[in-house]
Amino acid sequence: YCCIFKYINRYTNRNRYFVPKSFPVMKYFFLTLSLFLTVNAFGQKKIELKFFTAGVCNMCEARIETALLDLNGVWTAEWNVKTHETFVVYRPKRISEEQIHQAISNAGHDQICSCEKEKILAPDKIYENIHNCCKYRDPNVIEAHK
Repeated sequence: YCCIFKYINRYTNRNRYFVPKSFPVMKYFFLTLSLFLTVNAFGQKKIELKFFTAGVCNMCEARIETALLDLNGVWTAEWNVKTHETFVVYRPKRISEEQIHQAISNAGHDQICSCEKEKILAPDKIYENIHNCCKYRDPNVIEAHK
């Protein structure tokens, strides 16, 4: 690189002899290419999903959110203890809505889909293994958390 500058100094009009005419074109080409790749990487389609999930405490919140965030393709996951509403943002190319509901069921929590007609129940064996304060099907536990 230093040898080029020694050679350039011999001529009075450096730009005419040593800067290729395609240099601005190449610069803009690479700038456009990098911008396109950045937009393409961060501009993937995401879907927001809201539904109700049964639970009573902060341990339930941690269990639900961890089960969702461990899935490949889930962008964010939040569960509200007071409203029992689960909010998930996910990439449909990587994961389906059924897989999201299955993960919550496998964590031991029942769900009501957004249409409010379809209930997805957690298997009884998994529900029995969750902590006693998280037994949301028991009316006594629900009363204790109010």
